[in-house]
Amino acid sequence: MSFIVPEEIEAYAEAHTTPPTPLLAELAEETKATLDSPQMLTGPIEGRFLELLVHALAPKRVLELGTYSGYSSISMAAGLPEGGRIDTCEFDETHAEVAQRYIGRSPYADRITVHLGPALETIEKLEGEFDFVFVDADKENYVNYYEALLPRLADGGLMALDNTLWSGRVLDGSDDSEGTRGIKAINDRIASDERVTSVMLTVRDGVTLVRRR
Repeated sequence: MSFIVPEEIEAYAEAHTTPPTPLLAELAEETKATLDSPQMLTGPIEGRFLELLVHALAPKRVLELGTYSGYSSISMAAGLPEGGRIDTCEFDETHAEVAQRYIGRSPYADRITVHLGPALETIEKLEGEFDFVFVDADKENYVNYYEALLPRLADGGLMALDNTLWSGRVLDGSDDSEGTRGIKAINDRIASDERVTSVMLTVRDGVTLVRRR
């Protein structure tokens, strides 16, 4: 997967972003060396972006769909206020094991709960509202996740959806893959949804921020 921003600009931006902690740097190395689809790693730029979003929102409850190896969970936890918590959902047992191991070594082990299983089932089991939601899971279900979670955003809450530019494949009319259809569907749904205000950002592979009106 190639990202929207040219590699040299991405490298410049990373060089001018606060570096990751040693634990996150180690996690990134293990992810790239041992897990499938290492391009899914959140990385230092988006990790800091998420941390600062969480810091600005000061959410008490954060929900993440798509833990992968735990980089984004740990990054967001660094921005949590006192008493804040993260519930993160992961379908793949191997990914969840790596994430749990690094979360356990982080200063935030008591603030992050990893839920193994289909995200829609986990959403149904969790009660209450969420102050911040980060969606970075299977793209074909993005519309389902959006519709399930939008009513459960707290007043003033924010939803962030990752990969919404999909390496530019959103502009490729010949790409009819399931993932591309899913991303196009959620982008069109959000753009036409009068319930929300949104912005699509060209951070890495595209991040869309949504709030209820």
